[in-house]
Amino acid sequence: MNHLVVLPAVLPALTAAALLLLGRNRPAAARALSLAATAALLAVAAALLWQAAGGTQQVYVLGDWPAPFGIVLVADRLSTLLVALTSLVGFAALTYAVQGWDARGEHFHPLFQLQLMGLNGAFLTGDLFNLFVFFEVMLIASYCLLLHGLGAPRLRAAVHYVSINLAGSAVFLIAVSLLYSVTGTLNMAHLAERVSVLSAADLVLAHAAGLLLLGVFAVKGALFPLYFWLPGAYASASAPVAALFSIMTKVGVYAIVRVFTLVFGDGIETTADLVRPWILPAALATLGLAAIGALAAQRLSGLVSYLTVGSVGSMLIATALGSPAGLSAALYYLVHSTLAIAALFLLADVLARQRGAAADSLRPGPAIPQSTLLGIAFLVAAATVAGLPPFSGFIGKLMILQSAQGTSAVVWVWATVLGASFVSVLACARAGSLLMWTVSTQASAPRAAPARSAEWLPFVVLLACGTLLVAYAAPVQRYTAATAAQVVERDRYIAAVLGAARDRAPRPLPPGGRR
Repeated sequence: MNHLVVLPAVLPALTAAALLLLGRNRPAAARALSLAATAALLAVAAALLWQAAGGTQQVYVLGDWPAPFGIVLVADRLSTLLVALTSLVGFAALTYAVQGWDARGEHFHPLFQLQLMGLNGAFLTGDLFNLFVFFEVMLIASYCLLLHGLGAPRLRAAVHYVSINLAGSAVFLIAVSLLYSVTGTLNMAHLAERVSVLSAADLVLAHAAGLLLLGVFAVKGALFPLYFWLPGAYASASAPVAALFSIMTKVGVYAIVRVFTLVFGDGIETTADLVRPWILPAALATLGLAAIGALAAQRLSGLVSYLTVGSVGSMLIATALGSPAGLSAALYYLVHSTLAIAALFLLADVLARQRGAAADSLRPGPAIPQSTLLGIAFLVAAATVAGLPPFSGFIGKLMILQSAQGTSAVVWVWATVLGASFVSVLACARAGSLLMWTVSTQASAPRAAPARSAEWLPFVVLLACGTLLVAYAAPVQRYTAATAAQVVERDRYIAAVLGAARDRAPRPLPPGGRR
């Protein structure tokens, strides 16, 4: 077995434990260890991405217990792409956090590493129950990170965030229990085999579990009508935490793609089209309402939060089209939107600290020290997110529109995507005008010093990666197309996971143990 596959989950877990042992009295050592571990994680993720590019599906059997009896991790094109994206955004956010944000509360670095562990584990696991476990690790860490630095707005947003996500977790557990009761397994490859041969009575319960899972993933991914918790929570979080959160909604999108392609996919006659009729209208509504929310936002961080919701709508519109071309477009847009939104969250903090009491509120404020540099940075980042040419957002939206050609929903998709793009451009133009070019003579001058180079570096790196999506658009599109083709090939995934099991004789169970 390739032990690199387990490192994206194990390395952050071990780092978090080591950071707790360091205690609170050695902040410099904690920062150095956290940065070094996250840099190593990025290197591991890059190696896994390179290995998966050839089309291999690496199966890691934990404890040498083969599937479906034991826990497996699966590294294919899709999971390694998302692990690499998580590691990149995590390293950029951490580099920004060590400029001072990490010192505003306790245990920032252990929580940050646990968040990375939960994210990476969710992307790699091949078991539905362990998807639930990694969801909980990710969410518990995010609860604490959201409150980092305290303050009434964060506490208020955290109550809403925790409440709805705890409810979602309870429903997740019910759905998992239902599936186990009728199939006797929670390994996703094994579930894909068992669901296709269920009796009529058991199939009703399996369908109910599938619809419950859709609701859970809609909460995690912020899909209409379950997205209302996100704008307040993300806008209230500190900048590096919000930047890391930009990948968290993608876990919900990933789960929808993986579970409803593999377990309840079109290749299974009894479950075909179980959720697709629900996803497309919900995704269209998500995108449209998010664009209106962005236009009505009163703070730049709130605007970026609504753009995060809109990115989920765009991805799921493409996914719901049910074609490899649509899934390829969704994956390209996923990478683009995560990088651009994370960069905008960091830029919003740099700008807020230079506007004094006005912060990032969308109203006239004082002249700011780095107005030219900030203006250019905001123009590029906002144009990227809004989808103006020649930036990566334009390519992503063009791919979505092209994938809708020839489908019955083409009019709805084109009208919603183009209309939301126009409204998003208006929202970003309004924000830029108020923040950069409208100066209030009555506003107090900001006291904050101009941003240091170390604070600009993560933002520049994220935008540069977005630029590479344009410069290497053709190779990236070929990779996303190959990834989409691999995802829809259910039989290859099942053979890779269960074939590894059949090549191994299961070990004897302990006395009184159950299989």
